[in-house]
Amino acid sequence: MKLTTLIARLGATTLSLPLLSLAAGYQPSTVAPPKPAREFRAAWVATVANIDWPSKRGLDAAEQKAELVAILDRAAALKLNAIIFQVRPACDAMYASQIEPWSEYLTGAMGKPPEPFYDPLTFAVEEAHKRGLELHAWFNPYRALVKSGRGEVSPGHVSKTRPQIVRDYGKYLWLDPGEKATQDYSLSVVMDVVRRYDVDGIHFDDYFYPYKERGTDGKEMDFPDDASWNKFGVATKLSRDDWRRQNVDTFIQHVYKSVKAVKPWVKFGVSPFGIWRPGHPAQIKGFDAYASLYADSRKWLQNGWVDYFTPQLYWAIEPKEQSFPALLDWWNQQNPKKRPIWPGLNTGKARTWGADEIVNQIRLAGKQRVSAGHVHWNMKSLLRNADLAAALERTVYAEPALVPAMAGKPPGKPRLSVTDAAQPGSVRVTWSPAAGDKPWRWVLQTRRGGSWTTETLAGTTKTFTGPLPDVITVSAIGRTGGASAAGAVQLKK
Repeated sequence: MKLTTLIARLGATTLSLPLLSLAAGYQPSTVAPPKPAREFRAAWVATVANIDWPSKRGLDAAEQKAELVAILDRAAALKLNAIIFQVRPACDAMYASQIEPWSEYLTGAMGKPPEPFYDPLTFAVEEAHKRGLELHAWFNPYRALVKSGRGEVSPGHVSKTRPQIVRDYGKYLWLDPGEKATQDYSLSVVMDVVRRYDVDGIHFDDYFYPYKERGTDGKEMDFPDDASWNKFGVATKLSRDDWRRQNVDTFIQHVYKSVKAVKPWVKFGVSPFGIWRPGHPAQIKGFDAYASLYADSRKWLQNGWVDYFTPQLYWAIEPKEQSFPALLDWWNQQNPKKRPIWPGLNTGKARTWGADEIVNQIRLAGKQRVSAGHVHWNMKSLLRNADLAAALERTVYAEPALVPAMAGKPPGKPRLSVTDAAQPGSVRVTWSPAAGDKPWRWVLQTRRGGSWTTETLAGTTKTFTGPLPDVITVSAIGRTGGASAAGAVQLKK
């Protein structure tokens, strides 16, 4: 709905709830608006190898900011409500960190800050929030270095400062998940961001132990963790594979508990490979992340060690052996704690599959048992496919949606005021939160001729002007997504 949708004929009297003058054109109302749609609509913004942002290394601060604003503007225009922003591609930082060096993907040289100086994560959070977008900080917990990087490794990089926990493996340097110091180190990086930035979520993707690398002989190489296995693993009496899985399990659990202890409203989400194991469900074939990445992601979901779960279901609806709906249904069956399951979509395949495939996957993901939601891989796929964007705007994104609510106390009912606006025959609506509340969003809903329209507004917005509705309602949305009762006024008959 445009800003021109609320103009009304009123007298000059100010009308305030609950002390609204009944002599004015609007009066207090008990009309209940329809509940706004709830659906997590997000996209990944990858910074590793400059996949999504910035477009290349070494742009100046103004160019970087302009590109990021363009991404956020497009996300808001499409009616997404969250961005998953990669802040740690490989033990480096897309933000001002005292623990890890500036990323070479940002400035072209590891350890070099942007010029003129600014903090990209602070900027991203502020600009996302202005547009009603949650900002989830996306970390790779163990990847230490991509060897194809062009520049020198900074003296402050973990491979220089803590070489004892770093392993050389194929095309990468990798933190050894079996080292206790690795878990402490990566947890410290995550919690530094949780404490210092107003992020809405912490997010991990599918990299735990690395995907298998091959040697010069073409054979798969095992991950070189003999030192940590001999130091910590042998005494556990576990098999080496089970010990590796236990290392990842322990880290996931520690991250979840640590985030909740510091900022309970910050969501922790994980996006594992979409197949837990081949044969689950029975017809599924493909990569075995349980055996190869030592990622027992089903256990994390079943134990409730995440606030949301985003399996990467990067396959189409029709093929039997990697079926999007079959896998989505299976994951929902593994969810006794009733965590939201918001699958990752292979949106980049829309040019091959056609836009309808992505639209239909979104519709399937919208029928979930806990809450609707999905995440697009990746933002570039949305920016560069006009046919897909048009199809989304015409169908599943025709109306805005709020992020599904987490547990937490909702805000109190807002207080409304209605006055004449400067233009003849127009109305100005203002509102204020209940005492002590700081709403994250507002939901403005209006009714004309029996038809309702809905708009979500930033928490800093407290006034609106536009054409004549029969009913005006405003609800407050808290940081965990809970909605207040609606303050409402309606035209006198």
